[in-house]
Amino acid sequence: MKDIGESHHILSISNPMLPYDRQLDMIIGRINDIGHPVFIRFFLSDPATQAPLLQERICWNCPVSVIGQTPLNGTKIAAWVWSDTGAVISRENGLFRVESHGEVSYWYAGGLSDEVGSHDQTVSLLDRFSSSLEEVGLSLEDNCVRTWFFVRDIDVNYKGMVEGRNSVFDRHNLTEETHFIASTGIEGRTASHGNLVMMDAVAVKGLPIRHIYGLSHLNRTSEYGVRFERGSVAGRHVFISGTASIDNRGQILHAGNVTLQTARMLENVRVLLEEAGSSMDGICCMLVYLRDPADSAAVTAIFRERFPDKPWIVLQAPVCRPGWLVEMECIATGRSF
Repeated sequence: MKDIGESHHILSISNPMLPYDRQLDMIIGRINDIGHPVFIRFFLSDPATQAPLLQERICWNCPVSVIGQTPLNGTKIAAWVWSDTGAVISRENGLFRVESHGEVSYWYAGGLSDEVGSHDQTVSLLDRFSSSLEEVGLSLEDNCVRTWFFVRDIDVNYKGMVEGRNSVFDRHNLTEETHFIASTGIEGRTASHGNLVMMDAVAVKGLPIRHIYGLSHLNRTSEYGVRFERGSVAGRHVFISGTASIDNRGQILHAGNVTLQTARMLENVRVLLEEAGSSMDGICCMLVYLRDPADSAAVTAIFRERFPDKPWIVLQAPVCRPGWLVEMECIATGRSF
Protein backbone atom coordinates (compact mmCIF):
# COMPACT_ATOMS: atom_id res chain seq x y z
CA MET A 1 0.00 0.00 0.00
CA LYS A 2 1.45 3.35 -1.01
CA ASP A 3 1.50 6.64 0.88
CA ILE A 4 -0.41 5.34 3.87
CA GLY A 5 2.35 3.90 6.02
CA GLU A 6 1.01 0.34 5.99
CA SER A 7 3.15 -2.59 4.86
CA HIS A 8 3.41 -6.37 5.20
CA HIS A 9 6.65 -8.28 5.62
CA ILE A 10 7.60 -11.95 5.61
CA LEU A 11 10.80 -12.43 7.58
CA SER A 12 12.93 -15.56 7.36
CA ILE A 13 16.57 -16.51 7.67
CA SER A 14 18.81 -17.14 4.68
CA ASN A 15 21.21 -19.40 6.60
CA PRO A 16 19.39 -22.43 8.05
CA MET A 17 22.60 -23.65 9.70
CA LEU A 18 22.37 -20.98 12.41
CA PRO A 19 21.16 -22.12 15.85
CA TYR A 20 17.66 -21.19 16.91
CA ASP A 21 18.66 -18.46 19.34
CA ARG A 22 20.67 -16.72 16.62
CA GLN A 23 17.82 -17.04 14.11
CA LEU A 24 15.46 -15.57 16.72
CA ASP A 25 17.81 -12.66 17.39
CA MET A 26 17.94 -11.84 13.68
CA ILE A 27 14.16 -11.98 13.24
CA ILE A 28 13.55 -9.77 16.29
CA GLY A 29 16.19 -7.31 15.11
CA ARG A 30 14.50 -7.04 11.73
CA ILE A 31 11.08 -6.50 13.32
CA ASN A 32 12.54 -3.67 15.36
CA ASP A 33 14.13 -2.19 12.24
CA ILE A 34 10.76 -2.22 10.45
CA GLY A 35 9.00 -0.74 13.48
CA HIS A 36 5.34 0.07 14.16
CA PRO A 37 3.96 -3.50 14.15
CA VAL A 38 0.19 -3.81 14.48
CA PHE A 39 0.20 -7.63 14.23
CA ILE A 40 2.94 -10.27 14.31
CA ARG A 41 2.65 -14.01 13.73
CA PHE A 42 5.66 -16.21 14.37
CA PHE A 43 6.01 -19.59 12.67
CA LEU A 44 8.11 -22.15 14.57
CA SER A 45 9.40 -25.57 13.55
CA ASP A 46 9.15 -26.93 17.13
CA PRO A 47 7.08 -24.73 19.45
CA ALA A 48 7.48 -27.02 22.46
CA THR A 49 11.20 -26.23 22.64
CA GLN A 50 11.30 -22.85 20.88
CA ALA A 51 8.27 -20.94 22.17
CA PRO A 52 9.53 -20.32 25.76
CA LEU A 53 12.57 -18.33 24.60
CA LEU A 54 10.45 -16.43 22.09
CA GLN A 55 7.85 -15.56 24.72
CA GLU A 56 10.60 -14.08 26.90
CA ARG A 57 11.57 -11.78 24.05
CA ILE A 58 8.13 -10.51 23.06
CA CYS A 59 8.11 -6.78 23.87
CA TRP A 60 5.82 -5.17 21.31
CA ASN A 61 2.56 -3.41 22.14
CA CYS A 62 0.56 -5.27 19.53
CA PRO A 63 -1.20 -8.61 19.08
CA VAL A 64 1.33 -11.44 18.71
CA SER A 65 0.54 -14.99 17.63
CA VAL A 66 2.95 -17.94 17.90
CA ILE A 67 2.17 -21.16 16.03
CA GLY A 68 3.96 -24.35 15.11
CA GLN A 69 4.05 -24.38 11.31
CA THR A 70 7.47 -25.26 9.96
CA PRO A 71 8.95 -22.84 7.40
CA LEU A 72 9.82 -24.98 4.40
CA ASN A 73 13.08 -23.22 3.59
CA GLY A 74 14.92 -25.29 6.20
CA THR A 75 14.88 -22.68 8.97
CA LYS A 76 13.44 -22.85 12.46
CA ILE A 77 11.55 -19.55 12.63
CA ALA A 78 9.84 -17.05 10.36
CA ALA A 79 7.41 -14.20 10.90
CA TRP A 80 4.64 -12.25 9.22
CA VAL A 81 4.71 -8.61 10.32
CA TRP A 82 1.91 -6.16 9.60
CA SER A 83 3.33 -2.68 10.13
CA ASP A 84 1.56 0.67 10.11
CA THR A 85 3.30 3.93 10.94
CA GLY A 86 -0.03 5.70 11.37
CA ALA A 87 -1.58 3.25 13.84
CA VAL A 88 -2.41 3.95 17.47
CA ILE A 89 -2.63 0.77 19.56
CA SER A 90 -4.20 0.38 22.99
CA ARG A 91 -5.66 -2.37 25.16
CA GLU A 92 -9.38 -2.56 25.76
CA ASN A 93 -11.13 -5.38 27.60
CA GLY A 94 -8.53 -7.99 26.74
CA LEU A 95 -8.36 -6.98 23.08
CA PHE A 96 -5.90 -4.87 21.14
CA ARG A 97 -7.57 -1.78 19.69
CA VAL A 98 -5.87 -0.54 16.52
CA GLU A 99 -6.89 2.83 15.12
CA SER A 100 -5.41 3.59 11.72
CA HIS A 101 -6.35 6.22 9.14
CA GLY A 102 -9.90 6.52 10.42
CA GLU A 103 -10.49 2.76 10.75
CA VAL A 104 -10.71 0.90 14.07
CA SER A 105 -10.10 -2.82 14.52
CA TYR A 106 -10.01 -5.11 17.54
CA TRP A 107 -7.57 -8.04 17.58
CA TYR A 108 -7.57 -11.27 19.56
CA ALA A 109 -4.33 -13.22 19.09
CA GLY A 110 -2.97 -16.53 20.34
CA GLY A 111 -6.19 -17.50 22.06
CA LEU A 112 -6.02 -20.81 23.97
CA SER A 113 -8.50 -22.70 26.12
CA ASP A 114 -8.15 -25.08 29.07
CA GLU A 115 -11.23 -27.03 28.02
CA VAL A 116 -10.85 -30.65 26.90
CA GLY A 117 -11.25 -31.54 23.22
CA SER A 118 -11.29 -29.46 20.07
CA HIS A 119 -15.06 -28.92 20.20
CA ASP A 120 -15.13 -27.41 23.68
CA GLN A 121 -11.93 -25.44 23.15
CA THR A 122 -13.40 -23.84 20.02
CA VAL A 123 -16.64 -22.96 21.81
CA SER A 124 -14.69 -21.46 24.69
CA LEU A 125 -12.48 -19.36 22.42
CA LEU A 126 -15.35 -17.99 20.34
CA ASP A 127 -17.44 -17.26 23.42
CA ARG A 128 -14.54 -15.42 25.06
CA PHE A 129 -13.93 -13.34 21.95
CA SER A 130 -17.64 -12.64 21.58
CA SER A 131 -17.92 -11.49 25.20
CA SER A 132 -14.91 -9.20 24.78
CA LEU A 133 -16.48 -7.68 21.67
CA GLU A 134 -19.76 -7.09 23.46
CA GLU A 135 -17.91 -5.20 26.20
CA VAL A 136 -16.71 -2.68 23.60
CA GLY A 137 -20.11 -2.39 21.91
CA LEU A 138 -19.49 -4.84 19.06
CA SER A 139 -20.66 -8.36 18.26
CA LEU A 140 -19.33 -11.52 16.69
CA GLU A 141 -22.03 -11.55 14.03
CA ASP A 142 -21.86 -7.88 13.02
CA ASN A 143 -18.20 -6.96 13.42
CA CYS A 144 -15.89 -9.98 13.18
CA VAL A 145 -14.27 -9.87 9.74
CA ARG A 146 -11.69 -12.69 9.97
CA THR A 147 -10.75 -15.70 12.09
CA TRP A 148 -7.90 -18.21 12.03
CA PHE A 149 -8.20 -21.63 13.69
CA PHE A 150 -5.00 -23.62 14.17
CA VAL A 151 -5.78 -27.27 14.90
CA ARG A 152 -3.31 -29.81 16.28
CA ASP A 153 -3.50 -33.11 14.34
CA ILE A 154 -6.09 -31.72 11.98
CA ASP A 155 -7.10 -35.08 10.51
CA VAL A 156 -8.35 -36.06 13.99
CA ASN A 157 -9.46 -32.77 15.57
CA TYR A 158 -10.86 -30.70 12.71
CA LYS A 159 -14.33 -32.22 12.98
CA GLY A 160 -14.63 -31.15 16.62
CA MET A 161 -13.50 -27.63 15.78
CA VAL A 162 -16.08 -27.36 13.00
CA GLU A 163 -18.89 -28.67 15.20
CA GLY A 164 -17.91 -26.31 18.01
CA ARG A 165 -17.86 -23.32 15.66
CA ASN A 166 -21.22 -24.35 14.18
CA SER A 167 -22.80 -24.51 17.63
CA VAL A 168 -21.60 -20.99 18.49
CA PHE A 169 -22.70 -19.68 15.10
CA ASP A 170 -26.17 -21.12 15.68
CA ARG A 171 -26.48 -19.02 18.83
CA HIS A 172 -25.41 -15.90 16.92
CA ASN A 173 -27.65 -16.52 13.89
CA LEU A 174 -24.64 -16.98 11.62
CA THR A 175 -26.28 -19.18 9.01
CA GLU A 176 -26.32 -19.70 5.26
CA GLU A 177 -29.28 -17.32 5.09
CA THR A 178 -27.39 -14.56 6.94
CA HIS A 179 -23.62 -14.85 6.59
CA PHE A 180 -20.54 -16.53 8.05
CA ILE A 181 -17.04 -15.14 8.75
CA ALA A 182 -13.95 -15.35 6.55
CA SER A 183 -11.59 -17.93 8.05
CA THR A 184 -8.70 -20.34 7.75
CA GLY A 185 -8.78 -23.70 9.52
CA ILE A 186 -5.35 -25.29 9.25
CA GLU A 187 -2.89 -27.55 11.07
CA GLY A 188 -0.96 -25.73 13.77
CA ARG A 189 0.73 -26.71 17.03
CA THR A 190 1.30 -24.82 20.25
CA ALA A 191 3.87 -25.43 22.98
CA SER A 192 1.35 -27.54 24.94
CA HIS A 193 0.01 -30.86 23.65
CA GLY A 194 -3.23 -30.16 25.51
CA ASN A 195 -4.05 -27.15 23.35
CA LEU A 196 -5.80 -28.64 20.33
CA VAL A 197 -7.10 -25.32 18.95
CA MET A 198 -5.59 -21.84 18.87
CA MET A 199 -7.52 -18.86 17.52
CA ASP A 200 -6.66 -15.45 16.11
CA ALA A 201 -9.43 -13.06 15.12
CA VAL A 202 -10.05 -9.47 14.10
CA ALA A 203 -13.21 -7.36 14.19
CA VAL A 204 -13.85 -3.92 12.76
CA LYS A 205 -15.83 -0.99 14.16
CA GLY A 206 -18.04 1.26 12.08
CA LEU A 207 -17.24 -0.42 8.76
CA PRO A 208 -19.64 -2.39 6.59
CA ILE A 209 -18.41 -5.92 5.88
CA ARG A 210 -19.04 -7.33 2.42
CA HIS A 211 -18.67 -11.05 1.83
CA ILE A 212 -17.37 -12.57 -1.41
CA TYR A 213 -18.18 -15.97 -2.82
CA GLY A 214 -16.59 -16.66 -6.22
CA LEU A 215 -19.53 -18.84 -7.19
CA SER A 216 -18.27 -19.32 -10.74
CA HIS A 217 -15.34 -21.29 -9.31
CA LEU A 218 -16.23 -22.23 -5.72
CA ASN A 219 -19.28 -23.40 -3.80
CA ARG A 220 -20.75 -22.25 -0.49
CA THR A 221 -18.83 -23.91 2.32
CA SER A 222 -22.04 -24.94 4.06
CA GLU A 223 -22.62 -27.45 1.27
CA TYR A 224 -19.97 -29.67 2.87
CA GLY A 225 -20.83 -28.96 6.48
CA VAL A 226 -18.55 -26.08 7.45
CA ARG A 227 -19.28 -22.40 7.93
CA PHE A 228 -16.95 -19.72 6.66
CA GLU A 229 -17.03 -17.21 3.85
CA ARG A 230 -14.55 -17.39 1.00
CA GLY A 231 -13.50 -13.84 1.72
CA SER A 232 -14.59 -10.50 3.06
CA VAL A 233 -14.02 -6.80 2.48
CA ALA A 234 -13.88 -4.20 5.23
CA GLY A 235 -12.67 -0.69 4.55
CA ARG A 236 -9.48 -0.77 2.54
CA HIS A 237 -8.71 -4.45 3.27
CA VAL A 238 -9.67 -7.64 1.48
CA PHE A 239 -9.31 -10.84 3.51
CA ILE A 240 -9.19 -14.05 1.46
CA SER A 241 -9.88 -17.21 3.44
CA GLY A 242 -7.91 -20.41 3.11
CA THR A 243 -8.39 -21.36 -0.55
CA ALA A 244 -7.50 -24.61 -2.27
CA SER A 245 -8.00 -26.44 -5.58
CA ILE A 246 -11.78 -26.77 -5.54
CA ASP A 247 -14.60 -26.33 -8.03
CA ASN A 248 -18.07 -24.84 -7.68
CA ARG A 249 -19.47 -28.22 -6.63
CA GLY A 250 -17.03 -28.54 -3.75
CA GLN A 251 -14.93 -31.18 -5.46
CA ILE A 252 -11.16 -31.41 -5.19
CA LEU A 253 -9.54 -30.80 -8.57
CA HIS A 254 -6.28 -32.39 -9.82
CA ALA A 255 -5.93 -35.00 -7.09
CA GLY A 256 -2.32 -35.91 -6.43
CA ASN A 257 -0.82 -33.17 -8.63
CA VAL A 258 0.45 -30.26 -6.56
CA THR A 259 1.45 -28.18 -9.60
CA LEU A 260 -2.03 -28.26 -11.11
CA GLN A 261 -3.63 -27.77 -7.70
CA THR A 262 -1.51 -24.67 -7.19
CA ALA A 263 -2.63 -23.29 -10.56
CA ARG A 264 -6.32 -23.82 -9.73
CA MET A 265 -5.85 -22.41 -6.24
CA LEU A 266 -4.38 -19.22 -7.69
CA GLU A 267 -7.20 -19.00 -10.22
CA ASN A 268 -9.74 -19.25 -7.40
CA VAL A 269 -7.96 -16.50 -5.47
CA ARG A 270 -7.93 -14.30 -8.56
CA VAL A 271 -11.69 -14.70 -8.98
CA LEU A 272 -12.30 -13.82 -5.33
CA LEU A 273 -10.08 -10.77 -5.46
CA GLU A 274 -11.75 -9.47 -8.60
CA GLU A 275 -15.17 -9.89 -6.99
CA ALA A 276 -13.84 -7.86 -4.07
CA GLY A 277 -12.72 -5.05 -6.38
CA SER A 278 -9.05 -5.93 -6.15
CA SER A 279 -6.63 -8.06 -8.17
CA MET A 280 -3.55 -10.21 -7.81
CA ASP A 281 -1.53 -6.98 -8.03
CA GLY A 282 -3.32 -5.76 -4.91
CA ILE A 283 -2.06 -8.62 -2.75
CA CYS A 284 -0.11 -7.46 0.31
CA CYS A 285 0.87 -10.80 1.84
CA MET A 286 0.41 -14.54 1.15
CA LEU A 287 0.65 -17.59 3.41
CA VAL A 288 0.93 -20.92 1.59
CA TYR A 289 0.29 -24.23 3.36
CA LEU A 290 1.49 -27.68 2.27
CA ARG A 291 0.55 -31.11 3.56
CA ASP A 292 3.67 -32.78 2.20
CA PRO A 293 7.02 -31.00 2.58
CA ALA A 294 8.24 -32.90 -0.47
CA ASP A 295 6.03 -30.57 -2.54
CA SER A 296 7.87 -27.49 -1.30
CA ALA A 297 10.33 -27.21 -4.20
CA ALA A 298 7.59 -27.29 -6.83
CA VAL A 299 5.33 -24.79 -5.08
CA THR A 300 8.17 -22.47 -4.11
CA ALA A 301 9.32 -22.34 -7.73
CA ILE A 302 5.83 -21.30 -8.85
CA PHE A 303 5.58 -18.50 -6.29
CA ARG A 304 9.10 -17.25 -6.98
CA GLU A 305 8.28 -16.92 -10.67
CA ARG A 306 4.77 -15.59 -10.24
CA PHE A 307 5.28 -13.24 -7.29
CA PRO A 308 8.91 -12.07 -7.22
CA ASP A 309 8.03 -8.79 -5.51
CA LYS A 310 5.34 -9.94 -3.06
CA PRO A 311 5.84 -11.15 0.51
CA TRP A 312 4.93 -14.83 0.84
CA ILE A 313 6.02 -17.94 2.71
CA VAL A 314 5.52 -21.68 2.29
CA LEU A 315 4.74 -23.57 5.52
CA GLN A 316 4.17 -27.18 6.43
CA ALA A 317 0.57 -27.22 7.60
CA PRO A 318 -1.82 -29.92 6.36
CA VAL A 319 -5.16 -28.73 5.03
CA CYS A 320 -8.45 -29.99 6.48
CA ARG A 321 -9.06 -32.52 3.67
CA PRO A 322 -6.23 -34.94 2.81
CA GLY A 323 -6.84 -34.57 -0.93
CA TRP A 324 -5.88 -30.91 -0.82
CA LEU A 325 -2.12 -30.76 -1.18
CA VAL A 326 -1.84 -26.97 -1.05
CA GLU A 327 -3.84 -24.06 0.32
CA MET A 328 -3.21 -20.34 0.56
CA GLU A 329 -4.67 -17.24 2.14
CA CYS A 330 -3.91 -13.60 1.49
CA ILE A 331 -4.65 -10.03 2.40
CA ALA A 332 -5.08 -7.44 -0.33
CA THR A 333 -6.11 -3.84 -0.72
CA GLY A 334 -9.29 -3.02 -2.54
CA ARG A 335 -8.03 0.24 -3.95
CA SER A 336 -4.74 1.98 -4.63
CA PHE A 337 -3.18 4.54 -2.29
